[in-house]
Amino acid sequence: VRFVESGGGLVYSGGSLRLSCVVSGLDFRRYTMDWWRQPPGQERDLIARTSQEEDRIYYDSSVKGRFTISRDDSKNTLYLQMTALKTNDTAVYYCSSPRPAGQEFRWGQGTRVTVFS
Repeated sequence: VRFVESGGGLVYSGGSLRLSCVVSGLDFRRYTMDWWRQPPGQERDLIARTSQEEDRIYYDSSVKGRFTISRDDSKNTLYLQMTALKTNDTAVYYCSSPRPAGQEFRWGQGTRVTVFS
């Protein structure tokens, strides 16, 4: 299974970015999908999750109302639309799918987002 994230970059506070994650090696439409992020010097945290049908969506309180997770099963691609970006959104962003402990998928390389004030 492979996750390839893209779309990160440098942006000023208040700006927007759209991240993409192309997934291969699994039947994408059958999997719940997550976005995670790891700020500099901190742990990686789950920030958004979508069910297969996009009928159950979770957002961490730090991004709720500003970020939108979505998916295009025809393209095996997961998206994260980020608006009203803040400096503390600076992080490397990763996608994945939840797995039982000990069976986690390997992380992709992530995509770096840097927000300037």
